Amino acid sequence: MPNAPDIEEQLAAVNQSQRERLFHIDFKLYFLGSVNRTDLVSRFGIKEAAASRDLSLYKELAPKNIEYDTKAKTYIQREGFTPLFEYTGSQTLAALLHGFADDFVGSQKPIVTCEAPTQLNFPNIATLACITRAIHNRQVLKVQYRSLSSGISEREIVPFALVDNGLRWHVRVYDRARSRFADFVVNRIEFPRLIAGEIPEQQTKSADNQWNRIVDLHIVPHPSLKHPETIAFEYCMTEGKLEIQIRAAAAGYLLRKWNVDCSTGHEINSAETHLWLENPETLYGVSSASLAPGYEKSRGSK
Repeated sequence: MPNAPDIEEQLAAVNQSQRERLFHIDFKLYFLGSVNRTDLVSRFGIKEAAASRDLSLYKELAPKNIEYDTKAKTYIQREGFTPLFEYTGSQTLAALLHGFADDFVGSQKPIVTCEAPTQLNFPNIATLACITRAIHNRQVLKVQYRSLSSGISEREIVPFALVDNGLRWHVRVYDRARSRFADFVVNRIEFPRLIAGEIPEQQTKSADNQWNRIVDLHIVPHPSLKHPETIAFEYCMTEGKLEIQIRAAAAGYLLRKWNVDCSTGHEINSAETHLWLENPETLYGVSSASLAPGYEKSRGSK
């Protein structure tokens, strides 16, 4: 973030509404790579003239961050971009995942006292920004990737979606080195850079069968529980069951996060296991099923 005193003084002199709009410009440039007057008009309900003034002020404050693309008729991120504002992991991910909080400047306090377990890691913001720009603009990334099986290697990837597995953030990509779709852990990616080139249809989201396949999960209280109605109440089950539709690529993450017993005979009997997958056959052909508790054991017993 620029630390020049004159920039800080100018931002301090700007009213809150305009600071939020400047933040919105900065956010769009950083994470999507582009912004235009229409973005500001539709988001804040202002006139085009006011939007033009906001963009001009942003360019005055951070001239090295923004330039006008006459061909695309939009403002784009300049090479060497340095964000004008600071971004926290939770704020950024909330904006990217839910589509809000990208226009909030400053810190926010909870309405009531609350506490949550500390998350051990957030995605590196600069890396995340490069990834989201590639997703938004349908571009290829060249990265250094640290794999547990093969160490560090250079890869060309075609990213198209972020995935939160409850413990860490992944990006769903086509991995050109291995000619397959895969999930890359965001915090194992280093030195990402956008590269030019056509993306064949077979490397896009539409060709990812595991991403496009939807599976139906029927989750019920574990049969070993003395009072299954307690779990049914806790999870707001309907007639003692949760019926969830989820992408095959993400099904294993959900089942592992909630420690759902996926064995055919509900064979896992532990104090932490409160749920059972009533229809484990739905995981047939699901690549992420290897993450599902008990599923491999169940398959091996057939």
